Amino acid sequence: MPPTPATPPAWITTPVTADLVRGALDLERTAHGLLPHRLPARARAQNTDGQLAMAESQPSGVRLVFRTRATAVELDTLPTKRVYVGAPPRPDGRYDLLVDGRPAGRATADGGNSVVVDLTTGAVEQRTGAVATLRFTGLPERDKTVEIWLPHNETTELVALRTDAPVEPAPSSGRRTWLHHGSSISHGSDAASPTTTWPALAASLGGVDLVNLGFAGGAVLDPFTARAMRDTPADLISVKIGINVVNTDLMRLRAFTPAVHGFLDTIRDGHPTTPLLVVSPVLCPMHEDTPGPTVFDFSRLAEGQLRFAPAGDAPAQADGRLTLTVIRDELKRIVEQRAADDPNLHHLDGRELYGEADRAELPLPDELHPDAATHRRMGERFATRVFAGDGPFTDGRD
Repeated sequence: MPPTPATPPAWITTPVTADLVRGALDLERTAHGLLPHRLPARARAQNTDGQLAMAESQPSGVRLVFRTRATAVELDTLPTKRVYVGAPPRPDGRYDLLVDGRPAGRATADGGNSVVVDLTTGAVEQRTGAVATLRFTGLPERDKTVEIWLPHNETTELVALRTDAPVEPAPSSGRRTWLHHGSSISHGSDAASPTTTWPALAASLGGVDLVNLGFAGGAVLDPFTARAMRDTPADLISVKIGINVVNTDLMRLRAFTPAVHGFLDTIRDGHPTTPLLVVSPVLCPMHEDTPGPTVFDFSRLAEGQLRFAPAGDAPAQADGRLTLTVIRDELKRIVEQRAADDPNLHHLDGRELYGEADRAELPLPDELHPDAATHRRMGERFATRVFAGDGPFTDGRD
């Protein structure tokens, strides 16, 4: 006789509410459920850039956190995936499951909506899809804290949470909150999963709770981002500035310097004595001494490879155009100037996280973004330099 099938669990549906969500600054009620945002509604209303709108809705660092004795968990989501015509297919976003802080599973969501972009023409097509269901089974039957980290690179609507035992919000971890802002590298581009982006790894090693405001293409000193950081509770703050300003060829040195001061001033309005770290760009050879903008390398795209290239003239610094070398020098000077009156302001050269010595071993696959191994190296180095020893975020430092 065939074996008797296992009895399906008696599912308990728990509404997804704000007290189960960590790492988001806002939750938008949609026709399907809740959409986590990493910028508040006021900031989103002031934004006119579609790239930033997409990036802030991708839940890098956002996770569901709850206490339960459940051995099985189901999560219904509606992801929005991006498809680039002519480029290699993007892998589906991954969901990481942690039990009491330790990796316990990983899943992807089939289906969902998609945005199809033709890089050669700029045409964009929206396609609708079905809600997907993730299932994690075999969890230990004891009281535990469960975390489901959402894909760092897929807009994700939370539709339903089901378990085979009751769920309650997890109490505060008691750890310090680290608020970080940066570019696509901080967002997690080309990392393997949401818990292995370099900020997530650094937060885990540093024993802190992460709020990640890394926005692909969106670290351009927007005042509404500074105000969002000003108004967000945090024990530690860092801003990683530079590459997106060059990518977009957005400003010259004359505008960059006061924009950095204004961004830091706004953060300080809400966090006058919080440890604040300014991180300059990691190594990016194509923009070290060549200004932006950054463009797709269409010659490589024809070969099915997604690569980037600089479109600026080299050298072209006499007119104030920005390169990574110029930006690093200016950020160091700004921090040194301000630190005379702000002893809790610190500086880190991004090349300490990824520099020339790393380039031969771990080249940037698309000339711009680090791969999964480099994310791990950057996270470990940030933890060593910033959270340990005499680093600016060492526990107990004022």
